[in-house]
Amino acid sequence: MQPRCSLTEHFSRRAFLKGSLVTGTGLAMPNFGGLFRSESIAAETKKRGKRCILLWMNGGASQIDTFDMKPGRPTGGPFRPIQTRIAGTQVCEYLPRMAEQINKLAVIRSMKTQSPDHPDGIYHMHTCYKMSERIPHPEIGAMVARFNGNPDADLPGFIRIGPVGNAGAGYLGPQYEPFSLGRDNQLPYFTTPYVTPAAGERRTDLLRFMEQEFGREHKAEPFESHRLGKERAQRLLRAKGVFDIQKDWIKYRDRYGNTPFGQSCMLARKLVEAGVPFVEVGQDNYDSHGDNFVCHKANMGVLDPAWSTLLQDLQERGLLEDTLVVWMGEVGRTPYINNRAGRDHYIRAWTVVLAGGGVKGGQVYGATDIDGKDVKDNPVSEGDLFATIYKTLGVNHRAKHYVGTRPIWATPEGSKPLAALLS
Repeated sequence: MQPRCSLTEHFSRRAFLKGSLVTGTGLAMPNFGGLFRSESIAAETKKRGKRCILLWMNGGASQIDTFDMKPGRPTGGPFRPIQTRIAGTQVCEYLPRMAEQINKLAVIRSMKTQSPDHPDGIYHMHTCYKMSERIPHPEIGAMVARFNGNPDADLPGFIRIGPVGNAGAGYLGPQYEPFSLGRDNQLPYFTTPYVTPAAGERRTDLLRFMEQEFGREHKAEPFESHRLGKERAQRLLRAKGVFDIQKDWIKYRDRYGNTPFGQSCMLARKLVEAGVPFVEVGQDNYDSHGDNFVCHKANMGVLDPAWSTLLQDLQERGLLEDTLVVWMGEVGRTPYINNRAGRDHYIRAWTVVLAGGGVKGGQVYGATDIDGKDVKDNPVSEGDLFATIYKTLGVNHRAKHYVGTRPIWATPEGSKPLAALLS
């Protein structure tokens, strides 16, 4: 079954205002009695101009039916491999346009992870920590927004489109929670003002005056945070034109593919071009316990044009060098094929793909055995993957925070960036 998500696609007016506050105030939120604090904030928040787009394959894509094919083996399945521009490197026949982009890709075929189920896997592959730990760890999007975002920007630092994660901003605080759009790429209905701009300005001025008067008698950081959050929401409404892609979509729809996922990928490009440091785009229906090959053939027909055009579009606009594109889900899928023509969850040997952001393209890192059952060379953990992503984006993968008196690091101890993938 497809994993249930803990956040809804549609949210209340209060949630919208909260999301606007969390992505735009730039203030440290109330410390909740000293619950958390950051170490070396000034040094760590240096803006580096790096961006990230996460293409999230919700449910877990099959590595053997995409980027680690095993033709002629009992585990291989019916799909045929096609040759890429790199000698000896093959991908699935239903990814022909991605085969043309292989020079941009670093294909990691040796993921060896720890969380085999959907809720745990989604949490783990968004935070690089197990869900069973009692500390609320932040998702990668919140971390990138924290360290690479601009607190004075009108747009949120972490935007999610479609299927959602289940961790949020964790110990970083609510100002880094994701701002979520539904699968239709549309802002919620209440973002359309119901009063004239002039009336809205008068209301804002009145609210500002009342809160300033109240603040003179009641000194507390939450009051200032609320005021700035409200103003941040107003600024976001004025900047919401960046979410409208309909005028440009006519020109690009044949390249990206006329699908919601194709539209989401184009919107992601537009958002990072506008300065948003992290955008997550989800594609559903990879949890193929039955009819795996029907599901994957259909999904790749949507994925191939959207992903390949996203990379080309970023490169044509001079954005790819500073924009890391990550393709992954929460798990891989079993090498063996079950009695329903499906593949189940698998974490012993699976695939993640990186492109752009300074990653060395045109290479395969790690390898699995002849049937894809185990990693043969260069196993990669969750922590190693996240350390590599953070290193690429200019974020210290051992950045330290405190929850109470307990130090918490951005990645677990022993995590190391994969030097072979970095320029």
